[in-house]
Amino acid sequence: MHLREIQDKLNKFDKERGWDKFPASLVFTHLIEELGEISRHITVHEGYKVVGLGHKAPKKEDLSREFAQSFNLFTQIANLFQIDLESAVLSELEIMKDRFPVKEWSKHMNEWNN
Repeated sequence: MHLREIQDKLNKFDKERGWDKFPASLVFTHLIEELGEISRHITVHEGYKVVGLGHKAPKKEDLSREFAQSFNLFTQIANLFQIDLESAVLSELEIMKDRFPVKEWSKHMNEWNN
C-alpha cells in the first residue's frame, strides 16, 4: 500500500467519525502528547529514566501503538491542510539528496561514531 492510499484511508476514517472537524491546534496538541509517550519509551530504554528509581516501565508492546497513533494524528493534520504526504515526502527527498551529499555525510558519520 502506498502512503497516499494510507492517507486516504485515514482521512475517510476521520471523516466518518467527524474528527476532520477538530481544529489543527487540538490535533497537534494530541500529537505532542503521543510523541511524549514515545519519548518515555526512549528515555527508559536508554537508561536516562531508571525503572524503580522514580519511574515506571512503559509496556514495550505499546510502543508500536504509540508510533501508529502519532502517525495517524500527523496525517490528520496534513489532511486538514490538504497536504499530499506522498508527493511532499518524495519531493523533499530529492531536495535532501542535493543538500546532504552521501559521500560527505558518510564520512562525517563514520568520524562522529568513532
